[in-house]
Formats: sequence, structure tokens, C-alpha cells
Amino acid sequence: MVNVNGINLYYRQSGQGTPLILLHGNGENHHIFDLLIHRLAAHFTIYAIDSRNHGQSEKTTDYSYNAMADDLNAFIDTLNLKNVNIIGFSDGAIIALLLALKRQSIINKMVLLGVNLSPNDFTDECYQFIKDSFEVNADPLFKMMLEQPNIELASLTQITVPTLIIGAEHDIYKPELFNDIASTLPNGSLKIMLGHQHDSYIVNSDIIYPDLMAFLTQNNDALNR
Repeated sequence: MVNVNGINLYYRQSGQGTPLILLHGNGENHHIFDLLIHRLAAHFTIYAIDSRNHGQSEKTTDYSYNAMADDLNAFIDTLNLKNVNIIGFSDGAIIALLLALKRQSIINKMVLLGVNLSPNDFTDECYQFIKDSFEVNADPLFKMMLEQPNIELASLTQITVPTLIIGAEHDIYKPELFNDIASTLPNGSLKIMLGHQHDSYIVNSDIIYPDLMAFLTQNNDALNR
């Protein structure tokens, strides 16, 4: 546990090597990465974080991606981490992207799994499902997805960090989203997981381990060519 921004964040540290932060999705916790952690810890020092209002981290009244990005920024400073790599899934990918927009100098590489830029990116069917669910359960995490994030696609041209975008063929977002993000990022690359849905290739799975290792261990100069 570490105190950042006046709240306690739970994280699991394992492995040895350059720092690699793992950020889970909405309503989840760091355990979705257990299989990947087991393999990645042979090459990196893993910091698998439970975001605020999730898992074993402190519950607050602030449900916002910006607050979670600020938590991540403070986490990196508090632990004095340098040149961090970040893998974020869904909400975790949004958090990573917001951090990169604020302070990309501390990031070495990013992998954004199933990321979106705004609620408008959801398919109509998925947005309606979230809206209907919120009307029933009043879950602030669902409300957050209905209102946030609000990232302009053009703003991604500012981010020069080598970034791998991974999305599913049958994702919860409109089909053109991932290509738009990857092509707008100056050093973005794209992989679509054929036959998969939003979380089927990542939650409790290590199917993308080879892709992660290939990207994270490739020389940045080669990526930028």
C-alpha cells in the first residue's frame, strides 16, 4: 500500500528489471493480469495497481479518469520510478493515455488494450446497455463511463511515446476507433485480435504475452523508423 494524493493505493510488486506498470479496467482489480504477471516478472519489475475505488485501494467520492491519472503520476514519483513502461486495459488504458498527455517524459513505452477516447466511441448497443444498467444500479463506475473520458483525437499527435494499440475484432467500440488512434499517434502501432471480444484476450489470459514482449523489448530507435 502507498499513500498518494491523500488516498491509499494497493499495488503488488514482483519481478526484477525495468519498471512495468499494469492498470486494470472498470470494476476489476490487478488480478486480471495474474497469468501475465507470472510471465512478465521474469523480465520486468511489475507494479500491478488497484485503481482508487477498486480492489483493495481506498474508496473515494471522486470517480474520474483524471483523478486516477493523477494517482498514477504521484505513484511513479513516490516510488521514484524512471522510464516506466505501462500496460493498461480499458479504463487502465485511458488512465495511461491521460498521463501521457500530461507528462509523457516519464514513460518509456505504452500498451493500450481496448482504449477509448470518449463515450461516443461505444457502439450504440453497448452505450445503451451501460445506460440501462446505470439506471438500475446507480453505480458511479457506470456513470463515469457514460460521461468520460473526453480526449480529442487530434491531441494524440502530442504523444511521441512508442505505443502499441491492441483491440478486439468484436470490441465494444466502433470499428474504426483503434485504427484512428494508432494512425494519429506519431509512434503508434496496431494489432487487432481476430475472433476476440473486448476482454477475452486479456482478462485471466496470457495470450498476448509474445506481442507484449516483442514490443517492450524492441529498441525504440527501431520502432521510430
